[in-house]
Amino acid sequence: MNYLAVDLGASSGRVMLGRAGSQGFELEELHRFPNLPLTKAGQLHWDVERLWSEVKKGLAVYATRYKEPLTSIGVDTWGVDYALLDEAGQLLELPYHYRDHRTDSLMEEVLAKVSKARLFEETGLQCLPFNTLYQLYSHSRNDNAMLEKAATLLMMPDWFNYRLSGRKVVEYTNATTTQFFAVKEKRWATQLLAELGIPGHFLTEVVPPGTILGELLPEVAQEVGLNQQTTPVLIVAPGTHDTASAVAGTPQLNQNRVFISSGTWSLVGVEAIEPVLGSAAMKLNFTNEGGVANTIRFLKNVMGLWLVQECQRVWQEEGQHYNWIELVTLAEQSPPFKSLIDPDAPDFLNPTNMPEAIRAYCQRKGQPLPENPGAIIRCCLESLALKYRLVVEQLELLLGHSLGTIRIVGGGSQNELLCHFTAEGCKREVITGPVEATALGNIMVQAVATGQLPNLATGREALETSFSMKQYLPINSENWGRAFERFKVMLSFP
Repeated sequence: MNYLAVDLGASSGRVMLGRAGSQGFELEELHRFPNLPLTKAGQLHWDVERLWSEVKKGLAVYATRYKEPLTSIGVDTWGVDYALLDEAGQLLELPYHYRDHRTDSLMEEVLAKVSKARLFEETGLQCLPFNTLYQLYSHSRNDNAMLEKAATLLMMPDWFNYRLSGRKVVEYTNATTTQFFAVKEKRWATQLLAELGIPGHFLTEVVPPGTILGELLPEVAQEVGLNQQTTPVLIVAPGTHDTASAVAGTPQLNQNRVFISSGTWSLVGVEAIEPVLGSAAMKLNFTNEGGVANTIRFLKNVMGLWLVQECQRVWQEEGQHYNWIELVTLAEQSPPFKSLIDPDAPDFLNPTNMPEAIRAYCQRKGQPLPENPGAIIRCCLESLALKYRLVVEQLELLLGHSLGTIRIVGGGSQNELLCHFTAEGCKREVITGPVEATALGNIMVQAVATGQLPNLATGREALETSFSMKQYLPINSENWGRAFERFKVMLSFP
Protein backbone atom coordinates (compact mmCIF):
# COMPACT_ATOMS: atom_id res chain seq x y z
CA MET A 1 0.00 0.00 0.00
CA ASN A 2 1.08 3.57 -0.71
CA TYR A 3 0.97 6.34 1.89
CA LEU A 4 1.93 10.01 1.86
CA ALA A 5 3.53 11.67 4.87
CA VAL A 6 3.36 15.46 4.86
CA ASP A 7 6.21 16.34 7.21
CA LEU A 8 6.44 20.06 7.98
CA GLY A 9 9.43 21.16 10.00
CA ALA A 10 10.31 24.57 11.35
CA SER A 11 12.65 25.30 8.42
CA SER A 12 11.47 23.04 5.57
CA GLY A 13 8.66 20.73 4.52
CA ARG A 14 8.48 17.52 2.54
CA VAL A 15 5.86 15.28 0.98
CA MET A 16 7.15 11.72 1.27
CA LEU A 17 5.83 8.57 -0.39
CA GLY A 18 6.01 5.49 1.79
CA ARG A 19 5.34 1.87 0.95
CA ALA A 20 4.75 -0.09 4.12
CA GLY A 21 4.45 -3.74 4.97
CA SER A 22 5.49 -6.27 7.59
CA GLN A 23 8.57 -7.09 5.53
CA GLY A 24 9.88 -3.56 5.34
CA PHE A 25 9.50 0.06 4.28
CA GLU A 26 10.43 2.06 1.22
CA LEU A 27 10.55 5.85 1.22
CA GLU A 28 10.75 8.40 -1.58
CA GLU A 29 10.79 12.19 -1.40
CA LEU A 30 8.26 13.63 -3.85
CA HIS A 31 8.47 17.34 -3.02
CA ARG A 32 10.60 19.50 -0.73
CA PHE A 33 10.14 23.20 0.00
CA PRO A 34 11.41 25.84 2.43
CA ASN A 35 9.37 26.97 5.41
CA LEU A 36 10.27 30.60 6.01
CA PRO A 37 8.44 32.88 8.46
CA LEU A 38 6.70 36.07 7.39
CA THR A 39 7.28 39.35 9.18
CA LYS A 40 4.09 41.38 9.42
CA ALA A 41 3.92 44.61 11.42
CA GLY A 42 7.15 43.61 13.10
CA GLN A 43 5.89 40.18 14.22
CA LEU A 44 6.72 36.68 13.01
CA HIS A 45 4.01 34.51 11.44
CA TRP A 46 3.81 31.25 9.50
CA ASP A 47 3.03 31.56 5.78
CA VAL A 48 0.46 28.78 6.00
CA GLU A 49 -1.35 29.45 2.73
CA ARG A 50 1.94 29.08 0.84
CA LEU A 51 2.65 25.89 2.78
CA TRP A 52 -0.81 24.59 1.88
CA SER A 53 -0.05 25.32 -1.77
CA GLU A 54 3.21 23.37 -1.48
CA VAL A 55 1.42 20.42 0.13
CA LYS A 56 -0.97 20.28 -2.81
CA LYS A 57 1.98 20.37 -5.21
CA GLY A 58 3.36 17.30 -3.47
CA LEU A 59 0.02 15.48 -3.80
CA ALA A 60 -0.09 16.41 -7.48
CA VAL A 61 3.39 14.93 -7.99
CA TYR A 62 2.08 11.60 -6.73
CA ALA A 63 -1.00 11.77 -8.97
CA THR A 64 1.16 12.53 -12.00
CA ARG A 65 3.90 10.01 -11.32
CA TYR A 66 2.00 6.97 -10.02
CA LYS A 67 -1.06 5.09 -11.15
CA GLU A 68 -1.36 2.86 -8.07
CA PRO A 69 -4.09 3.96 -5.66
CA LEU A 70 -3.03 6.08 -2.70
CA THR A 71 -4.27 4.64 0.59
CA SER A 72 -3.99 7.62 2.91
CA ILE A 73 -2.32 10.92 3.82
CA GLY A 74 -1.13 12.14 7.24
CA VAL A 75 0.35 15.46 8.36
CA ASP A 76 2.84 16.13 11.14
CA THR A 77 4.42 19.46 12.12
CA TRP A 78 6.21 21.17 14.98
CA GLY A 79 4.31 21.77 18.23
CA VAL A 80 2.90 24.70 20.26
CA ASP A 81 1.67 26.95 17.41
CA TYR A 82 -2.00 27.25 16.48
CA ALA A 83 -4.52 28.63 14.02
CA LEU A 84 -7.72 30.48 14.99
CA LEU A 85 -10.76 29.91 12.76
CA ASP A 86 -14.07 31.72 12.50
CA GLU A 87 -17.50 30.06 12.32
CA ALA A 88 -17.03 29.43 8.60
CA GLY A 89 -13.70 27.68 9.16
CA GLN A 90 -11.63 30.54 7.75
CA LEU A 91 -8.40 31.80 9.29
CA LEU A 92 -8.91 34.89 11.41
CA GLU A 93 -5.23 35.82 11.10
CA LEU A 94 -1.92 34.28 10.10
CA PRO A 95 -0.71 31.93 12.85
CA TYR A 96 2.09 33.33 14.98
CA HIS A 97 5.58 31.82 14.92
CA TYR A 98 6.80 30.49 18.26
CA ARG A 99 9.99 32.57 17.95
CA ASP A 100 8.00 35.81 17.85
CA HIS A 101 8.83 38.08 20.77
CA ARG A 102 5.22 38.63 21.90
CA THR A 103 5.68 36.14 24.75
CA ASP A 104 8.85 37.75 26.13
CA SER A 105 8.56 37.93 29.95
CA LEU A 106 4.99 36.60 29.93
CA MET A 107 5.94 33.23 31.38
CA GLU A 108 6.99 34.96 34.60
CA GLU A 109 3.67 36.84 34.66
CA VAL A 110 1.70 33.62 34.27
CA LEU A 111 3.73 31.86 36.96
CA ALA A 112 2.91 34.69 39.35
CA LYS A 113 -0.78 33.80 38.92
CA VAL A 114 -0.55 30.00 38.68
CA SER A 115 2.35 28.25 40.40
CA LYS A 116 4.87 26.25 38.44
CA ALA A 117 4.12 23.27 40.70
CA ARG A 118 0.40 23.46 39.82
CA LEU A 119 1.16 23.75 36.12
CA PHE A 120 3.52 20.78 36.12
CA GLU A 121 1.30 18.53 38.22
CA GLU A 122 -1.66 19.13 35.93
CA THR A 123 -0.02 19.29 32.50
CA GLY A 124 3.34 17.53 33.02
CA LEU A 125 4.97 20.04 30.69
CA GLN A 126 8.20 21.96 31.10
CA CYS A 127 7.95 25.73 31.20
CA LEU A 128 9.17 27.18 27.91
CA PRO A 129 8.41 30.79 26.99
CA PHE A 130 6.88 29.88 23.63
CA ASN A 131 4.41 27.24 24.90
CA THR A 132 0.88 27.69 23.60
CA LEU A 133 -0.28 28.72 27.07
CA TYR A 134 1.87 31.85 27.03
CA GLN A 135 0.99 32.58 23.40
CA LEU A 136 -2.72 32.48 24.26
CA TYR A 137 -2.08 34.59 27.35
CA SER A 138 -0.42 37.17 25.09
CA HIS A 139 -3.45 37.02 22.80
CA SER A 140 -5.83 37.56 25.72
CA ARG A 141 -3.86 40.60 26.93
CA ASN A 142 -3.29 42.25 23.57
CA ASP A 143 -6.12 41.12 21.29
CA ASN A 144 -8.82 39.45 23.38
CA ALA A 145 -11.45 40.43 20.81
CA MET A 146 -9.74 38.06 18.36
CA LEU A 147 -9.97 35.21 20.84
CA GLU A 148 -13.64 35.93 21.55
CA LYS A 149 -14.33 35.92 17.80
CA ALA A 150 -12.57 32.57 17.31
CA ALA A 151 -14.84 29.55 16.89
CA THR A 152 -12.10 26.90 16.74
CA LEU A 153 -8.46 26.57 17.73
CA LEU A 154 -6.48 24.00 15.75
CA MET A 155 -2.84 23.13 16.26
CA MET A 156 -0.79 23.54 13.10
CA PRO A 157 -0.94 19.94 11.78
CA ASP A 158 -4.64 19.81 12.57
CA TRP A 159 -5.24 22.86 10.37
CA PHE A 160 -3.64 21.05 7.41
CA ASN A 161 -5.58 17.85 8.16
CA TYR A 162 -8.73 20.00 8.28
CA ARG A 163 -7.93 21.44 4.85
CA LEU A 164 -7.57 17.87 3.57
CA SER A 165 -10.54 16.24 5.31
CA GLY A 166 -12.89 19.00 6.45
CA ARG A 167 -12.80 17.71 10.03
CA LYS A 168 -11.85 20.05 12.89
CA VAL A 169 -10.17 18.07 15.66
CA VAL A 170 -6.90 18.27 17.58
CA GLU A 171 -4.69 15.17 17.71
CA TYR A 172 -3.50 14.09 21.16
CA THR A 173 0.29 14.28 20.76
CA ASN A 174 0.17 17.90 19.64
CA ALA A 175 -2.46 18.84 22.22
CA THR A 176 0.00 17.81 24.92
CA THR A 177 2.49 20.48 23.79
CA THR A 178 0.15 23.33 24.74
CA GLN A 179 0.65 23.31 28.55
CA PHE A 180 -3.10 23.42 29.06
CA PHE A 181 -3.84 19.74 28.50
CA ALA A 182 -4.32 17.60 31.63
CA VAL A 183 -1.75 14.83 31.25
CA LYS A 184 -3.39 12.26 33.55
CA GLU A 185 -7.05 12.84 32.64
CA LYS A 186 -6.25 13.41 28.93
CA ARG A 187 -8.54 16.42 28.54
CA TRP A 188 -8.27 20.18 28.10
CA ALA A 189 -7.39 21.98 31.36
CA THR A 190 -10.16 24.56 30.93
CA GLN A 191 -10.16 25.62 34.60
CA LEU A 192 -6.48 26.55 34.26
CA LEU A 193 -7.29 28.78 31.28
CA ALA A 194 -10.18 30.38 33.15
CA GLU A 195 -7.92 31.28 36.07
CA LEU A 196 -5.67 33.14 33.63
CA GLY A 197 -8.56 34.93 31.95
CA ILE A 198 -8.20 32.97 28.73
CA PRO A 199 -11.44 31.84 27.05
CA GLY A 200 -11.78 28.16 26.18
CA HIS A 201 -14.90 28.10 24.00
CA PHE A 202 -12.80 27.43 20.87
CA LEU A 203 -11.28 24.16 22.15
CA THR A 204 -12.41 21.16 20.15
CA GLU A 205 -12.38 17.35 20.31
CA VAL A 206 -9.06 15.62 20.94
CA VAL A 207 -8.49 12.37 19.03
CA PRO A 208 -5.76 9.72 19.43
CA PRO A 209 -3.00 9.12 16.86
CA GLY A 210 -4.20 6.69 14.22
CA THR A 211 -7.67 8.23 13.95
CA ILE A 212 -9.10 8.11 10.43
CA LEU A 213 -10.46 11.64 10.00
CA GLY A 214 -12.36 10.96 6.79
CA GLU A 215 -11.79 11.01 3.06
CA LEU A 216 -9.83 13.54 1.02
CA LEU A 217 -12.24 16.37 0.17
CA PRO A 218 -13.55 16.01 -3.42
CA GLU A 219 -12.49 19.54 -4.39
CA VAL A 220 -8.93 18.92 -3.21
CA ALA A 221 -8.81 15.51 -4.88
CA GLN A 222 -9.88 17.07 -8.16
CA GLU A 223 -7.40 19.95 -7.89
CA VAL A 224 -4.40 17.64 -7.34
CA GLY A 225 -5.50 14.87 -9.72
CA LEU A 226 -6.43 12.22 -7.15
CA ASN A 227 -10.11 12.11 -8.12
CA GLN A 228 -9.78 9.18 -10.57
CA GLN A 229 -9.13 6.52 -7.91
CA THR A 230 -11.70 3.76 -7.51
CA THR A 231 -11.16 3.87 -3.73
CA PRO A 232 -11.17 7.07 -1.67
CA VAL A 233 -7.97 8.52 -0.19
CA LEU A 234 -8.23 8.48 3.60
CA ILE A 235 -6.90 11.22 5.86
CA VAL A 236 -5.26 9.79 8.99
CA ALA A 237 -4.03 11.73 12.01
CA PRO A 238 -0.60 10.23 12.75
CA GLY A 239 1.40 11.34 15.75
CA THR A 240 0.94 14.88 14.45
CA HIS A 241 3.70 16.30 16.62
CA ASP A 242 6.80 15.59 14.55
CA THR A 243 8.73 14.29 17.57
CA ALA A 244 5.92 11.83 18.34
CA SER A 245 6.24 10.49 14.80
CA ALA A 246 10.04 10.47 15.03
CA VAL A 247 9.98 8.43 18.23
CA ALA A 248 7.41 6.06 16.74
CA GLY A 249 9.83 5.60 13.84
CA THR A 250 12.80 4.76 16.11
CA PRO A 251 13.60 1.02 16.31
CA GLN A 252 14.58 -0.87 19.45
CA LEU A 253 13.45 1.65 22.02
CA ASN A 254 12.94 0.44 25.56
CA GLN A 255 13.05 1.88 29.08
CA ASN A 256 16.85 1.58 29.14
CA ARG A 257 17.54 3.45 25.91
CA VAL A 258 17.62 7.17 25.17
CA PHE A 259 16.29 8.76 22.01
CA ILE A 260 17.52 12.02 20.53
CA SER A 261 15.34 13.40 17.77
CA SER A 262 17.91 15.72 16.24
CA GLY A 263 17.14 18.64 13.98
CA THR A 264 16.49 22.34 14.53
CA TRP A 265 15.70 21.20 18.07
CA SER A 266 17.14 18.22 19.94
CA LEU A 267 14.54 16.27 21.89
CA VAL A 268 16.34 14.09 24.42
CA GLY A 269 14.35 11.54 26.39
CA VAL A 270 12.90 8.08 26.92
CA GLU A 271 9.67 6.37 25.95
CA ALA A 272 7.59 5.76 29.08
CA ILE A 273 4.21 4.26 29.88
CA GLU A 274 3.16 6.79 32.53
CA PRO A 275 4.02 10.47 33.02
CA VAL A 276 6.88 11.24 35.38
CA LEU A 277 5.68 14.01 37.67
CA GLY A 278 6.78 15.41 41.03
CA SER A 279 9.01 18.21 42.23
CA ALA A 280 12.31 16.70 41.05
CA ALA A 281 11.17 16.44 37.40
CA MET A 282 9.66 19.92 37.63
CA LYS A 283 12.82 21.52 39.04
CA LEU A 284 14.92 19.94 36.29
CA ASN A 285 12.40 21.26 33.74
CA PHE A 286 11.52 17.96 32.07
CA THR A 287 8.37 17.45 30.08
CA ASN A 288 5.77 14.73 29.50
CA GLU A 289 4.40 14.78 25.97
CA GLY A 290 1.94 12.34 24.49
CA GLY A 291 3.31 9.57 22.31
CA VAL A 292 1.95 6.99 19.90
CA ALA A 293 0.41 3.73 21.18
CA ASN A 294 -0.44 5.04 24.67
CA THR A 295 3.11 6.10 25.51
CA ILE A 296 4.60 9.20 27.09
CA ARG A 297 7.70 10.92 25.73
CA PHE A 298 9.51 11.95 28.89
CA LEU A 299 12.10 14.37 27.60
CA LYS A 300 13.78 17.72 27.64
CA ASN A 301 13.90 20.18 24.75
CA VAL A 302 17.47 21.18 23.94
CA MET A 303 18.36 23.80 21.37
CA GLY A 304 19.66 21.81 18.41
CA LEU A 305 21.18 22.53 15.04
CA TRP A 306 19.39 25.89 15.04
CA LEU A 307 22.67 27.21 16.44
CA VAL A 308 24.59 26.04 13.38
CA GLN A 309 21.83 26.89 10.88
CA GLU A 310 21.70 30.48 12.08
CA CYS A 311 25.49 30.86 12.00
CA GLN A 312 25.52 29.56 8.45
CA ARG A 313 22.75 31.99 7.47
CA VAL A 314 24.59 34.99 8.92
CA TRP A 315 27.84 34.06 7.20
CA GLN A 316 26.05 33.65 3.88
CA GLU A 317 24.58 37.13 4.26
CA GLU A 318 28.11 38.37 4.88
CA GLY A 319 29.33 36.70 1.67
CA GLN A 320 30.95 33.64 3.28
CA HIS A 321 29.21 30.74 1.58
CA TYR A 322 30.32 27.72 3.59
CA ASN A 323 28.70 24.37 2.89
CA TRP A 324 28.30 21.90 5.70
CA ILE A 325 31.31 19.76 4.74
CA GLU A 326 33.53 22.84 4.82
CA LEU A 327 32.23 23.87 8.23
CA VAL A 328 32.78 20.39 9.66
CA THR A 329 36.35 20.37 8.31
CA LEU A 330 37.05 23.76 9.88
CA ALA A 331 35.54 22.58 13.17
CA GLU A 332 37.68 19.44 13.19
CA GLN A 333 40.79 21.58 12.67
CA SER A 334 39.92 23.88 15.59
CA PRO A 335 41.26 23.30 19.13
CA PRO A 336 38.90 21.27 21.33
CA PHE A 337 37.03 22.68 24.32
CA LYS A 338 38.31 26.23 23.85
CA SER A 339 34.88 27.77 24.51
CA LEU A 340 31.58 26.29 25.68
CA ILE A 341 28.03 27.63 25.74
CA ASP A 342 24.69 26.60 27.21
CA PRO A 343 22.70 25.86 24.02
CA ASP A 344 19.49 26.65 25.89
CA ALA A 345 20.48 30.12 27.09
CA PRO A 346 17.85 32.73 26.12
CA ASP A 347 20.61 34.49 24.16
CA PHE A 348 20.26 31.90 21.39
CA LEU A 349 16.48 31.62 20.99
CA ASN A 350 16.22 34.19 18.19
CA PRO A 351 19.22 36.55 17.97
CA THR A 352 19.74 38.70 14.90
CA ASN A 353 23.37 37.53 14.66
CA MET A 354 24.09 34.09 16.12
CA PRO A 355 27.93 34.22 15.85
CA GLU A 356 27.94 37.54 17.72
CA ALA A 357 25.54 36.15 20.33
CA ILE A 358 27.88 33.19 20.90
CA ARG A 359 30.93 35.45 21.27
CA ALA A 360 29.07 37.78 23.65
CA TYR A 361 28.01 34.80 25.77
CA CYS A 362 31.59 33.49 25.95
CA GLN A 363 32.85 36.92 26.94
CA ARG A 364 30.23 37.19 29.69
CA LYS A 365 31.28 33.79 31.02
CA GLY A 366 34.98 34.73 31.06
CA GLN A 367 35.97 32.36 28.25
CA PRO A 368 38.10 32.85 25.14
CA LEU A 369 36.11 34.23 22.23
CA PRO A 370 35.70 31.84 19.27
CA GLU A 371 36.81 34.15 16.51
CA ASN A 372 36.40 32.11 13.30
CA PRO A 373 33.70 29.85 11.84
CA GLY A 374 35.54 26.61 12.67
CA ALA A 375 35.90 27.58 16.34
CA ILE A 376 32.26 28.66 16.55
CA ILE A 377 30.92 25.44 14.99
CA ARG A 378 33.13 23.33 17.24
CA CYS A 379 31.90 25.30 20.25
CA CYS A 380 28.27 24.64 19.24
CA LEU A 381 28.69 20.90 18.62
CA GLU A 382 30.80 20.22 21.70
CA SER A 383 28.34 22.17 23.84
CA LEU A 384 25.39 20.23 22.42
CA ALA A 385 27.09 16.89 23.20
CA LEU A 386 27.83 17.99 26.77
CA LYS A 387 24.26 19.22 27.24
CA TYR A 388 23.03 15.82 26.04
CA ARG A 389 25.14 14.17 28.74
CA LEU A 390 23.71 16.45 31.39
CA VAL A 391 20.16 15.60 30.30
CA VAL A 392 20.89 11.84 30.19
CA GLU A 393 22.32 11.92 33.72
CA GLN A 394 19.26 13.85 34.91
CA LEU A 395 17.04 11.23 33.26
CA GLU A 396 18.86 8.49 35.16
CA LEU A 397 18.36 10.38 38.40
CA LEU A 398 14.63 10.86 37.81
CA LEU A 399 13.97 7.32 36.53
CA GLY A 400 16.10 5.59 39.14
CA HIS A 401 17.97 3.33 36.74
CA SER A 402 20.90 3.55 34.33
CA LEU A 403 20.48 4.26 30.63
CA GLY A 404 22.60 2.73 27.90
CA THR A 405 22.52 3.13 24.15
CA ILE A 406 21.49 6.46 22.62
CA ARG A 407 19.44 6.29 19.40
CA ILE A 408 19.77 9.43 17.28
CA VAL A 409 17.23 9.93 14.50
CA GLY A 410 16.34 12.80 12.21
CA GLY A 411 18.49 15.08 10.10
CA GLY A 412 21.06 15.50 12.86
CA SER A 413 21.87 11.79 12.65
CA GLN A 414 23.74 12.61 9.41
CA ASN A 415 25.99 15.04 11.28
CA GLU A 416 28.82 12.59 11.90
CA LEU A 417 30.90 15.01 13.95
CA LEU A 418 28.02 15.69 16.35
CA CYS A 419 27.26 11.95 16.62
CA HIS A 420 30.93 11.23 17.35
CA PHE A 421 30.99 14.01 19.97
CA THR A 422 27.79 12.63 21.51
CA ALA A 423 29.29 9.14 21.95
CA GLU A 424 32.43 10.63 23.48
CA GLY A 425 30.71 13.25 25.59
CA CYS A 426 27.99 10.93 26.93
CA LYS A 427 30.32 7.90 27.30
CA ARG A 428 27.75 5.70 25.59
CA GLU A 429 27.20 3.75 22.42
CA VAL A 430 25.37 5.86 19.83
CA ILE A 431 23.37 4.30 17.00
CA THR A 432 22.07 6.62 14.31
CA GLY A 433 19.17 6.28 11.93
CA PRO A 434 16.79 6.20 10.34
CA VAL A 435 17.32 9.73 9.09
CA GLU A 436 13.68 10.02 8.04
CA ALA A 437 12.27 8.68 11.30
CA THR A 438 9.54 11.34 11.40
CA ALA A 439 8.13 10.51 7.97
CA LEU A 440 8.49 6.79 8.67
CA GLY A 441 6.71 7.05 12.01
CA ASN A 442 3.95 9.04 10.32
CA ILE A 443 3.56 6.37 7.63
CA MET A 444 3.74 3.55 10.16
CA VAL A 445 0.77 4.95 12.10
CA GLN A 446 -1.18 5.28 8.85
CA ALA A 447 -0.36 1.65 8.02
CA VAL A 448 -1.61 0.48 11.42
CA ALA A 449 -4.76 2.62 11.13
CA THR A 450 -5.61 1.18 7.70
CA GLY A 451 -4.90 -2.42 8.70
CA GLN A 452 -1.67 -2.96 6.76
CA LEU A 453 0.33 -3.47 9.99
CA PRO A 454 -0.97 -5.04 13.21
CA ASN A 455 0.81 -2.70 15.63
CA LEU A 456 3.70 -0.33 16.27
CA ALA A 457 6.08 -3.08 17.41
CA THR A 458 5.79 -4.92 14.09
CA GLY A 459 6.47 -1.71 12.21
CA ARG A 460 9.57 -0.95 14.26
CA GLU A 461 10.94 -4.43 13.58
CA ALA A 462 10.44 -3.86 9.86
CA LEU A 463 12.20 -0.48 10.10
CA GLU A 464 15.28 -2.09 11.63
CA THR A 465 15.78 -4.22 8.53
CA SER A 466 14.80 -1.58 5.98
CA PHE A 467 17.35 1.16 6.65
CA SER A 468 21.05 1.25 7.45
CA MET A 469 22.19 2.33 10.90
CA LYS A 470 25.62 3.53 12.03
CA GLN A 471 27.38 2.90 15.34
CA TYR A 472 29.64 5.29 17.28
CA LEU A 473 31.59 4.17 20.34
CA PRO A 474 33.33 6.34 22.97
CA ILE A 475 37.13 6.22 22.75
CA ASN A 476 38.53 9.38 24.34
CA SER A 477 36.03 9.95 27.15
CA GLU A 478 38.61 11.10 29.72
CA ASN A 479 39.14 14.46 28.00
CA TRP A 480 35.41 14.81 27.60
CA GLY A 481 34.93 14.05 31.27
CA ARG A 482 37.12 17.00 32.22
CA ALA A 483 35.25 19.18 29.73
CA PHE A 484 31.95 18.07 31.27
CA GLU A 485 33.04 19.17 34.74
CA ARG A 486 34.03 22.54 33.29
CA PHE A 487 30.70 22.72 31.44
CA LYS A 488 28.74 22.25 34.66
CA VAL A 489 30.75 24.98 36.38
CA MET A 490 30.16 27.28 33.40
CA LEU A 491 26.38 26.72 33.64
CA SER A 492 26.35 27.91 37.24
CA PHE A 493 28.62 30.90 36.55
CA PRO A 494 26.59 34.16 36.60
